[in-house]
Amino acid sequence: MDIFGPHWKDHPQRIAAAWRARVHPEDWVLIAGDISWAMRLPDALVDLAWIDALPGRKVIIKGNHDYWWDRVGPLRPHLPPSIVALEADATDIGDAVVCGTRGWITPETLGFDPATDQRVFNRELGRLDRALAAAQNLAQNGQPIIVMIHYPPFLNRQPTEFSRRIAAAGAVACLYGHLHRPNDWASATQGLVNGVYYQLTACDYLGFGPVAVRGLAQSL
Repeated sequence: MDIFGPHWKDHPQRIAAAWRARVHPEDWVLIAGDISWAMRLPDALVDLAWIDALPGRKVIIKGNHDYWWDRVGPLRPHLPPSIVALEADATDIGDAVVCGTRGWITPETLGFDPATDQRVFNRELGRLDRALAAAQNLAQNGQPIIVMIHYPPFLNRQPTEFSRRIAAAGAVACLYGHLHRPNDWASATQGLVNGVYYQLTACDYLGFGPVAVRGLAQSL
């Protein structure tokens, strides 16, 4: 990754050190996509094993660069024991319910091509709807719902259909990634919007260390 700038130098060691300092075995770590550069699952298993060896239990979603991730059903039997993969569904982690899907660019995005992007956009909206429905079904005891989506659910600080549906479902927090340029970080929507606390969790933005999920204190 250091081909993208000197700030990525030694990032695996920095991630591991910060992770071990902050995460306990009983904690859950949520990873919002772009996990491995591998093109095929057998090659990605090396990176997944590295994550598995770190403390805590992990929930992952697919990013736009996770080409090794085809469909979640065939993937799950190969996952290490501490990793849960989500795609259009949800999981109960005790104090909260987590749901997720990758997302996509929206029709308002510059360069959106209806011929190729509309189908994927519609599919990802459907997956988000199924994920939110699954989360609501699991949260029968009033647990807060956390949404993971790789693509930012806002464009130029304006809500997209993704963020509108996340808010309508009553989620309290949403984590996203995908943005790796300081200019994009400066314009990213974060904080409380329509009852949902949004956080950018791109690894380089966070300084290569895990942070707490915001927006949960008032729900627990």
